[in-house]
Amino acid sequence: MSTPLTPRIFDRALLRARLDRAAATYGQADFLKRRAAEDIVMRLETIIRDFPAAVDLGARNGAFARALAESDAASRVGLLVETDISQGMLAGRAGVRVAADEEALPFAFASLDLVVSSLALHWTNDVVGALIQVRRALKPDGLFVGALFGGATLTELRQVMLDAEVELTGGAGPRVSPFADPNDAASLLQRAGFALPVADVDRVTVRYDHPLKLIADLRAMGETSVLAERHPRPLTRAVLGRAFELYFERFAGPDGRIPATFEILTLTGWTPSSIQQQPLKPGSAKMRLADALNTVEHPLPREEG
Repeated sequence: MSTPLTPRIFDRALLRARLDRAAATYGQADFLKRRAAEDIVMRLETIIRDFPAAVDLGARNGAFARALAESDAASRVGLLVETDISQGMLAGRAGVRVAADEEALPFAFASLDLVVSSLALHWTNDVVGALIQVRRALKPDGLFVGALFGGATLTELRQVMLDAEVELTGGAGPRVSPFADPNDAASLLQRAGFALPVADVDRVTVRYDHPLKLIADLRAMGETSVLAERHPRPLTRAVLGRAFELYFERFAGPDGRIPATFEILTLTGWTPSSIQQQPLKPGSAKMRLADALNTVEHPLPREEG
């Protein structure tokens, strides 16, 4: 949960404005959103239980609801509430929709059975705080499945933007937003109080004829940088042009196209419950490992002092 001590990394008002602007054309570049949403639905298909009350945080254009409707899992999900920080993203379709900020969730304590989120939580200033709010809104043994961008996302663009600016101006600052480290993904859930945390990584490489087309897709997604501490110098045509040259020099394939890496981290966790399987206490095993493996246990040789 955001507090006055939470670092302000992202300008959430600017994010809302960017998403509002992108709402009309979002479907032209929603391929990553659809991929993440479809992956979450496939995970739900393997869980044979009902979720009477569910929420999709950061629903954008409804990719999760559409993927769910085409799945057998749809019969196990009751009410689905779609939320987004952008009212524009929620407009023009049926269903229960609520304009809500992921940093200040409006749901009552222990009122939900399922919360999903595909590619929205990486814009929160305090991811753990947002996950704590999710956990509190879930009933005991409730499920959270969320996808967010990981640290390798746009690694090529980061490198060339940084190097081009250093080369032409003698210094550089952040131009691309930071993302979560895959090595810390599961610990985000643990710190938020979730049980049975699991984190998976999906790396996607998208190839473009020109970096300008990548930037156009990022704008259409509403995924351009909204850093609160923006660079003191405006981005010049010279720096951008040099960055494009470096992109082609370093990364272009034999066909002349350039890659853009997107890393999607998918987190799965359950709210703690007494009905969940619990780890045994140390020393409480009823059988020796050697007996279970039908082998002979050999003691280690003693070291001479």
